[in-house]
Amino acid sequence: GGRKVDGDGFFYAPTILSAITPAMRAYREELFGPVACLFRVADETEAIEIANDTHFGLGGSVWSRDRERATAVARQLACGCAFVNELVKSDPRLPFGGVKQSGYGRELSQQGIREFVNIKTLWVE
Repeated sequence: GGRKVDGDGFFYAPTILSAITPAMRAYREELFGPVACLFRVADETEAIEIANDTHFGLGGSVWSRDRERATAVARQLACGCAFVNELVKSDPRLPFGGVKQSGYGRELSQQGIREFVNIKTLWVE
């Protein structure tokens, strides 16, 4: 990874970044794929701290053979959508949106549709 793909457009080869430190832009900025940051941590607590140490919070994904343990970790992620053993994605039946600087409110679902309507109050005596 880490190189531009030949051809028209702005495409980037799938890339895994490692040895990321808080001083690096990749630690603080919202990266869009195909880029993944790989962190070595001492335990789940440190992993959750790093995951939540951001101004963004659209979605998070936890992968593990132990679904209960992964679910417990996913519940602690500061994000609008958390997934266990699944990629971050949306479904029109479920509310979708982020927290922090990744969004306010939700789209999709019955809750989300209300974000796009104007409600008028008319009071007549």
